[in-house]
Amino acid sequence: MCNTNITNLLLGWYQTHRRDLPWRSTSDPYRIWLSEVMLQQTRVETVIPYYERWLQAFPTLRKVAEAELESLLKLWEGLGYYNRCRNFWLAAKEVQSRWKGCIPTDPTVFQSLPGVGPYTAAAVLSIAYGLPLPVVDGNVRRWLARYLGLRTMTPYNRKRMRNRLATWLPADRPGDFNQAVMELGARICRPTRPRCKSCPVAAACHANTRRQVDRYPRREVKKPLPVKTVVVGLLWHRSRFLITRRDEKTHLGGLWELPGGKVEPGESLPAALKREFREECGLEVLPGKKVGTVQHAYSHFAIDLHLYHCSSPNPQTIQTRQPYRWITPGEISHFPFPAANHKLFTLCRRQQWAS
Repeated sequence: MCNTNITNLLLGWYQTHRRDLPWRSTSDPYRIWLSEVMLQQTRVETVIPYYERWLQAFPTLRKVAEAELESLLKLWEGLGYYNRCRNFWLAAKEVQSRWKGCIPTDPTVFQSLPGVGPYTAAAVLSIAYGLPLPVVDGNVRRWLARYLGLRTMTPYNRKRMRNRLATWLPADRPGDFNQAVMELGARICRPTRPRCKSCPVAAACHANTRRQVDRYPRREVKKPLPVKTVVVGLLWHRSRFLITRRDEKTHLGGLWELPGGKVEPGESLPAALKREFREECGLEVLPGKKVGTVQHAYSHFAIDLHLYHCSSPNPQTIQTRQPYRWITPGEISHFPFPAANHKLFTLCRRQQWAS
């Protein structure tokens, strides 16, 4: 199939079958950039309400740059991958300070911003500004592997994919074409049960014509996630409990959490909790009733998270470099917490916070 034909087929299919998504009705580069950041490793259906709430609170990139990180993280709460939010905030501040609020159109310059890689730069600049930059995300790679007959995702094959996309990319509608191939990969050329009969280019697809779609690309065997044991405490003082804020440069940076940490090999849960409070807060604590345990998985590891009610003979002598607060259960909604902490709060509510 010649380049012009495949380009026209994909654009025609997209014109007819494209989803009506809120970020597709705007040419504002800020809104398009925000959508691409939120959509990374996250389903469209999950993103839409977050996207709409965010824009109600922060209608411009300048508002993002002027905001406190904590207020942004609170709106992001539950969406996961919090580095995306933190990097978007840092990038917004840089755009304001270096380019007076104008998002740079040079791909190299744009990629110098925190959190902006080749994919994000190509997507935003092609859709918002019409730059002829091919977009290659996971969905597009899967479709191209099947269409071109590539079993493995080697660096050489990835380069072949990008080069082929570049030959198909129309100079007058690069943004629409990029969205077409992303839409095709997401909705038609799915990982399992692909809808080949609905694909506009199925007749020229290597895997489809050989009835070997399930063999492309070769699936990588994922290693089991390592599991870490973590213990945290509800340290009570006058009907309030202690929370601390994570350093912005760490995993889940800027979020609030219950004090505690990783259990060392051979260490009991109460002993680890005492040690963590001593190291983090300069407090001696007495672990009491165990609330329970929850499991939570991140991208590269999982945790078994244990929670205890705690007391301390001198809770007001806390010594920590981290910001901290004493809050009531009713004030939880005022602070952004990791999802794992919310699972613990659910256990506490079921037990009516009884210590």
